[in-house]
Amino acid sequence: MSANVETMMYVREKPWHGLGTRVEEAPTSADAMRLAGLNWEVNPLPVFTAEGVEIPNYKANTRSSDGAVLGIVSNRYKIVQNGEAFDFTDALLGEGVRYETAGSLNGGKRVWLLGKLPERYIVGDKFEPYICFTNTHDGSGAVRVCMTPIRVVCNNTLNVALNSAKRNWSAVHKGNIGAKLEEARMTLQLADVYLKELEERADRLANAKMTYDETVKAIETILPILPNATDRQKETVNGARDSIMACVFAPDLEQFLYTKWGLINAVSDYVGHSAPIRRNDNYDENRWGKIIGGHPLLDKVVDLVA
Repeated sequence: MSANVETMMYVREKPWHGLGTRVEEAPTSADAMRLAGLNWEVNPLPVFTAEGVEIPNYKANTRSSDGAVLGIVSNRYKIVQNGEAFDFTDALLGEGVRYETAGSLNGGKRVWLLGKLPERYIVGDKFEPYICFTNTHDGSGAVRVCMTPIRVVCNNTLNVALNSAKRNWSAVHKGNIGAKLEEARMTLQLADVYLKELEERADRLANAKMTYDETVKAIETILPILPNATDRQKETVNGARDSIMACVFAPDLEQFLYTKWGLINAVSDYVGHSAPIRRNDNYDENRWGKIIGGHPLLDKVVDLVA
């Protein structure tokens, strides 16, 4: 496992990389942050040249627990502390959200908190919807929120991009308790809008038939072989195409065979469970990043058939 996952906690089930502190329940965001080792603050300090001259208009974001430098940012950069970014999520608890995991990546440069919403059914399949909150301290991004629905039967991550409903949005998480409660309400509202649109889209696509030839053509379209491709590259692409086709015929997708929804789920199965051709040191972090941000191949097949 890459050392990019620095600290984390998880509730009951061990995550894929086997790291972290197991707990029975994390009832509040403060508990989740403490158990995940995120109960530290970011302190801005001046930046100096090797000769000891202070560099104007820049500061170093440092971690209070060990003094580690998280990033060099301009004076215009506004720090959002871990507590400020996540404490408002406690307002969601009354609506059924429970914390599943929280942690940090890249030495504290990026932190996250994952909340689980109540289960729901989409075209007869049980889904577990998650809301993921992420924050960065290196200047690379703001506080972000994203929806991640999991198809339980095969543990597929269906991060489907929809034009009519947001899967990602930003959150400020600051202000008085009234403002936090209002933003929590808006967060749940946006999550519900996305899930309802996904359900409607899934129902339509599950009834949209595709022939075998159309399925093959769609897979070839999202995984093209370039005119100047080498024999090795052609072999790689053809192997990926065959793997997706095998997913099309998976037993858990039998009810959606030769439908557009079945093809989307097959691609989701492939990108979520297939091992990479070359597993590098950042594989697990990249996989987590794609869970949060979505996978380009899944986006391509959704754009093609939806």
